[in-house]
Amino acid sequence: MASLNYYDVILKPVVTEKSMNGMAERKYTFLVHPEANKAQIKEAVEKMFDAKVEKVNTMNIQGKMKRRGLVVGKTAKQKKAVVKLTADSKEIEIFAGL
Repeated sequence: MASLNYYDVILKPVVTEKSMNGMAERKYTFLVHPEANKAQIKEAVEKMFDAKVEKVNTMNIQGKMKRRGLVVGKTAKQKKAVVKLTADSKEIEIFAGL
């Protein structure tokens, strides 16, 4: 695959109860491109949101088996990133109104 641009790396923010509780510790959760690495995720967050990233944790989420009658299939696999900002960095505005 061709190299990823920083605006292709982050797909969307994850808005769950657990991710909202992590915001108190300056941790933000995003769904990211499956082939993005930690360095690309860090660069994308710093450029898109003008914030300084301290640490990036990633996890691959396998697709779940789903069944409807006799038809069996799988949902798409995803990659999730938890980004921790430094103490002196400003907060991400996407999550400000939630």
